[in-house]
Amino acid sequence: MFRRKKKDEPTEQPASAEAPETAEAATSEPVTTEASAPVETEVAAEASAASSEPTATADSTEAGVETTSASTKTGRGNRVQKVGIVSSDKMQKTVIVRVDRQVLHTKYRRYVRRTSTFMAHDDLGATTGDRVRIVETRPLSAKKRWRVVEIVQKAAK
Repeated sequence: MFRRKKKDEPTEQPASAEAPETAEAATSEPVTTEASAPVETEVAAEASAASSEPTATADSTEAGVETTSASTKTGRGNRVQKVGIVSSDKMQKTVIVRVDRQVLHTKYRRYVRRTSTFMAHDDLGATTGDRVRIVETRPLSAKKRWRVVEIVQKAAK
């Protein structure tokens, strides 16, 4: 039947035209890398400017929940940020944050609300009903992998 070619076997290449031995080829100047160097630095400058600004992909629902990716100044890469509502503050320096999102149902083609809960470390003193922004971090306990960064909106009392 058919046999696959191995990677180390040479493949049949079409005959390439040899370099022409004309006066034009001999007089052509080699490409200098000095002209391409400023272009590379411009690209690098644009990339660093783009990485310093956080990119936001808004996944808004009725509660105004959004998920964004932002890089830290210490160069640890992109950390996921979520905005949710504090549903419990009964622990010491820990809050439970409810994050709502809307998902398109595959069969019925309607948007369905899904809720996730995250345990977050809280040094700011958020209370039940506050809208907070949390960011992922190293594991702080068995279930805590998030940290409260800011209180976006205080709860109405």
